[in-house]
Amino acid sequence: MADKHHEELGREEEEIAAPKEEKSLEVEEGAETSSDEKEERLKKCEEELQACEEKYLRMHAEFENIKKRMEREKDKSVAYAQEQFARDLLPVMDSLELALASIPTPEEEADEHLQKLKEGIQLTLDQFIKTFEKHHIKVVDIDQGFNPNFHEAVMQVESEEHESGQIVQVLQKGYTYKERLLRPAMVSVAK
Repeated sequence: MADKHHEELGREEEEIAAPKEEKSLEVEEGAETSSDEKEERLKKCEEELQACEEKYLRMHAEFENIKKRMEREKDKSVAYAQEQFARDLLPVMDSLELALASIPTPEEEADEHLQKLKEGIQLTLDQFIKTFEKHHIKVVDIDQGFNPNFHEAVMQVESEEHESGQIVQVLQKGYTYKERLLRPAMVSVAK
């Protein structure tokens, strides 16, 4: 009986061992499947990571560009902060020049008080000009000829002394502040 019992135990062990082998094959096949899935998931994660890195780099570059643009705009606003103030002073300059032009010259009959007034206006005008130059405010040049970016032709006149399109007369001076036009020069040009 003991022999019979050993035989039955031996068979049970074989039966148990056989399914274990099949199960281990199934597990190995399942392991292969799951490792394929793991590789696919890993590959997908790597692609997502790369996409996120590219997105981050683009966003960082865009942020840097915005930061630089803001710096340039800030520098420009600081550099041109006095532009409106300078523009507001131009009519004062015009008035002083008109006042100076309205006073007769010494050759004409003018009394001494008018001449002193003329000298005072000229000194004030000279101070304005020096202050303008100090702050990069310059009179628009007319010697280079008519330039629509800096001159405004308000009328055309016939002139034998000038070629067509040349500036004949400056009706109102134009000014620039640093590189910007404050006011164009109002001129008459030859037909």
